Amino acid sequence: MTAAFLDDPKTLVSTDWLAAHLKDPDLRVLDASWHMPDAGRNAQAEYAQAHIPGARFFDIDDISDARSALPHMAPPPEKFISRMRAMGVGDGHQVVVYDSTGLFSAARVWWTFRLMGKMDIAVLDGGLPKWQAEGREIEDMPPMVRDRHITVSRQAGLVKDVTQVAHASKLGEAEIIDARSAPRFKGEVAEPRPGLRSGHIPGAKNVPFGEVLNADGTMKDPAALKAVFEAAGVNLGKPAITTCGSGITASVLALALERVGHRNWSVYDGSWAEWGMYDDLKVAKG
Repeated sequence: MTAAFLDDPKTLVSTDWLAAHLKDPDLRVLDASWHMPDAGRNAQAEYAQAHIPGARFFDIDDISDARSALPHMAPPPEKFISRMRAMGVGDGHQVVVYDSTGLFSAARVWWTFRLMGKMDIAVLDGGLPKWQAEGREIEDMPPMVRDRHITVSRQAGLVKDVTQVAHASKLGEAEIIDARSAPRFKGEVAEPRPGLRSGHIPGAKNVPFGEVLNADGTMKDPAALKAVFEAAGVNLGKPAITTCGSGITASVLALALERVGHRNWSVYDGSWAEWGMYDDLKVAKG
């Protein structure tokens, strides 16, 4: 696949593209690294030691809905606005977001921007590992930040709540696609978050998020992505709702759906952290 076909400033850009545009005055780079609670890693401390030049740190746990007991639910628009202004990210900016895993939590921030009606955002394909493997420049200096006005327009259709997902599960009107590993999806292992039941939403299909990625952490090309979804029994002609453990890797599948030209998708923000908590919601296994 040619680089010209790969690079899309609204979905996914290559390390070559970012290197060529890094000094653009209206480019903003965000480090959205996030790790599972049991990983024993501090994403913000790692950012302080080494990041792509000019990158700001986007704290997924902080820039979230503090009113919810669920982990890192999407922030209310006013909180998103205040945090972005403080980071010097606003109207007229092209944003590129990456993470230190490859392609993992960055997609969550891509979705968050989309939810706020901001389309000029792309994920860095392969993330910081690919950038560093290619010997590209990194720094440990915090960026110079100037306040920038930002307007948002929340796109309610890009997010689903538990009631909407339960309705879709019951009626089969949308494809529910679960990004968790097969053992978690099948209910064969305990969930990493304590107190949650094991299994999956009835009727859901399983596409572990790693299956949409290449070995180097980059995303597969659109033809290969389509094949992955179809192999899992996903009907790409139907609306899609992506889900996972807490809405992080569900966003990787959302990005993959966007890359194959699927435009009617949404993310179940509460994901299994919510569904697995309520005994009155049905759970399927196997």
